[in-house]
Amino acid sequence: MSAPITEKPASKKPAAAKPAAASAIVNTLTAGRLPKWAPWAILAGAWAVVSAVVGIVGAAAGATEFNIALALFLGTVLYVVLVTAISRLVEGGRQAKDRMVTALVISAFVIALLPLISLGFTVVINGLPRFDLEFFNSSQRNVVGEGGGALHAIVGTLLVTGMAALISIPVGLLTAIYLVEYGRGPFAKAITFLVDVMTGIPSIVAGLFAYALFALLFSDPGIRFGFGGSIALSLLMIPVVVRSSEEMLKIVPNELREASYALGVPKWLTILKVVLPTSIAGIVTGVMLSIARVIGETAPLLIIAGFTASMNYDLFANRMMTLPVFVYTQYANPGSDVAVYLDRAWTGALVLILIVMALNLLGRLIAKIFAPKLGR
Repeated sequence: MSAPITEKPASKKPAAAKPAAASAIVNTLTAGRLPKWAPWAILAGAWAVVSAVVGIVGAAAGATEFNIALALFLGTVLYVVLVTAISRLVEGGRQAKDRMVTALVISAFVIALLPLISLGFTVVINGLPRFDLEFFNSSQRNVVGEGGGALHAIVGTLLVTGMAALISIPVGLLTAIYLVEYGRGPFAKAITFLVDVMTGIPSIVAGLFAYALFALLFSDPGIRFGFGGSIALSLLMIPVVVRSSEEMLKIVPNELREASYALGVPKWLTILKVVLPTSIAGIVTGVMLSIARVIGETAPLLIIAGFTASMNYDLFANRMMTLPVFVYTQYANPGSDVAVYLDRAWTGALVLILIVMALNLLGRLIAKIFAPKLGR
């Protein structure tokens, strides 16, 4: 009998020593970088510190109002310095330069907004005391001193500006269509040149033109009525409508026109059904800009529309008050109680700004409704 074969137990290899605690993995792409919230925190901190300093210094100097524009400006300058210095310490010189340029761009944007912020803040604070029901449901007829409202001026502004828009929008849009779709040769170039010249015409020249035109037509050197103001404002509106609409029509792809022509659609119908719906958003924006351009004009309306304290709903007869002229007359010709007149002037300015904002919102809504619908 053969002896049983016995297997030798496998020799156990000594267990490898466990490595020491693994060091934390460092991501070289994100190491040495400021967190995303750091610039905003630095900006907020800079504004807070500078606002506190400006408030303390102003209180010590006896100032009655906090200068928000100065605080924002100095805070933004401090932000540029701080974010550049901190970035250089944490991220290095190259990233610090990038942070500095970004901060300068943001600062330029903030500084550009400062006049608008200051204007809005000042108008709201000074216009609220007379922003009441009486201001919107009464005129200045038989009002001496306190009381009264600007209903006649609000109605006059809406009528004069509405008529100016009714004249300017069709003329300006049709001119732009001609220049883009049909205009070739010296005649189109002459129209473009004249439109550019009209863009720079001072508003008082438009008022003088309208006054001279109607004074000669009616042989009345003392003529004053609202329709003349609409004509003066339309001279200022038409160039803006033409240039803005022309640029919007130019960016419509020619492929859309060619596809329409290939289907046998005539040119006029292509313009109506393809070109205009495609560019309607930009055209409406240009129209709103033109209205905002003229709704605050004072000089031409002083010359041809005049001013009055009574209601007038007729554009073709008698003087007509508008909000810019109302603000000017209240400020320039105060009575014995100056504060009352200044309050009405500030409230008139606030109402004018609100009207422009409402018109812009309405324009954006119209552009959104009539803009071409995207496919699924």
